[in-house]
Amino acid sequence: MPMNAKSLLGFAFASADLLIEVTAAGDISIALGAGEALAGSADRNLKGARLADFVAAEDRQLISVLLDGLEVGRRAGPVVVRLHAQDGETERAASLSAFRLPENDGAVSCVLSRASIPRGPGPHGLHDRASFESAATALLAHARERGLEIELAMIELAGFEAEAKGAGEQEASDMRARLAAVMRAESYAGASAAQLGEDRFALLREEGESTQDLSRRVHRLLALRSDQDVRPVIQALGAGADMPAGQMLKAIRYAVDLFLRDGRHWSPPSTLGEAFQLSVTQTLTRVSALGRRVEAKDFALFYQPVVSLDGPPRLHHHEALIRFGDQGAPFPMIRMAEEMDLVCALDAAVVDKALDKLARTPGLVLAVNLSGRSVSKDAFVSQVASRVKAYPQLRGRLMFELTESAAVADLDAADRRLQTLRALGCEICLDDFGAGASSLAYLQRLHVDVVKIDGAFIRELEHDSRGAAFIGQLVRMCGEMKIATLAEMVETQLVEDVVRKAGVQMAQGWLYGAAAREPAPFPAQPPSAAPAQRRGAVESWG
Repeated sequence: MPMNAKSLLGFAFASADLLIEVTAAGDISIALGAGEALAGSADRNLKGARLADFVAAEDRQLISVLLDGLEVGRRAGPVVVRLHAQDGETERAASLSAFRLPENDGAVSCVLSRASIPRGPGPHGLHDRASFESAATALLAHARERGLEIELAMIELAGFEAEAKGAGEQEASDMRARLAAVMRAESYAGASAAQLGEDRFALLREEGESTQDLSRRVHRLLALRSDQDVRPVIQALGAGADMPAGQMLKAIRYAVDLFLRDGRHWSPPSTLGEAFQLSVTQTLTRVSALGRRVEAKDFALFYQPVVSLDGPPRLHHHEALIRFGDQGAPFPMIRMAEEMDLVCALDAAVVDKALDKLARTPGLVLAVNLSGRSVSKDAFVSQVASRVKAYPQLRGRLMFELTESAAVADLDAADRRLQTLRALGCEICLDDFGAGASSLAYLQRLHVDVVKIDGAFIRELEHDSRGAAFIGQLVRMCGEMKIATLAEMVETQLVEDVVRKAGVQMAQGWLYGAAAREPAPFPAQPPSAAPAQRRGAVESWG
């Protein structure tokens, strides 16, 4: 019998809109239930049609891989797939689970339910690292609510990308698309697979199957040629005891860090619970080390030029950027400093170094960053004000950039503190404007001198004409408030032309120079002339 009693008994316990059976050739042989869940309308006959015809083109390979990998006696899915929409039809999606029962002539029994439209997180529906970590945390909680045991699998496919790069353009595209489909098909809900780097992937899946069996199936489904020597190496760790979302996220980050560092040679913790405990130990060690570095001022300041655009570009000031020993991105260290209440000490140490540099370098003008957490504390602002007062000869040569890396809860109190610094001759810049949800509130409630437009807007100006209109409106609004504007991440002459035309007064980016160990003079103007010209320019803005 095409659909036996065993199959129907299994479906009796499933919450589904439609039950279908698909032959080994991919044709629908039986359809029971609400056919419009798949076809879009009740009057369209499903029997004899091909399942692929009802699936949107971008998800057909996912369905093909899902069914190809389904072994006798096993279940696959559920995965959410987009359905093919006829002209004028509303976009639809369905959650699909499949069973390949024995003694059924290779046919596959499928359960379909209406589902929300999936929003692919990246190329071919794979997450990047950042979106995977947050999505995996949410999906693990969802699986726990359903009583499912889920594990995190890390997959290394050493040599795959090299094979793809050595193939023709179309073959390489096909290889990558099939790989993404395989990863999605093997992942929980078809929505928890990620590409973490070249040849390294991660996914959530239900526990129960050995990593060796998964590795063999992934290799088979990739359908590589015999001369393409790519063997999946897969390691997994179970979820372990239930954890709050914040702890789960830290555990996943810790596991991903280890995998990216060690690859196939890593020794994974047995569970995510163990990974969290290890991450806590690691964090405490790092916090202790960071605290010692901050206390000893064991970091460097690098200096990036900021130019004035009122005429040919000329040096306006430098931004002082913190760098730790490896000169890598400082953001993880700064984030940790904020989370562990070290950021005030770090910001104060940066101000000290900046003041010392200013005192030793006549004519130099610097901007330094302050976290929102620091500006929220009276003791910090009092400490900085005392340090600035000790250098009266530097008046007008130090600017503070307020970042949104940590939110400011009481804007009115923060503004009173910032005005203390302004009264000492320090201008205030609102950094990364447009990047955070609080930007407009900050601009409305804080009295600042400069608004730095977030680089994400600036970089897109070459390709987005609407972005130029947004920048122009922002400049006009700031002008009415007597606030200057600064565009960061200006990397090409075309972008400079756009921001000039919009009326932006200052610019910063690789077009004018990268951050360097010493503040280099901008070619169009020696730094000794910057302070006087800068003050005049600021006073004329607005």
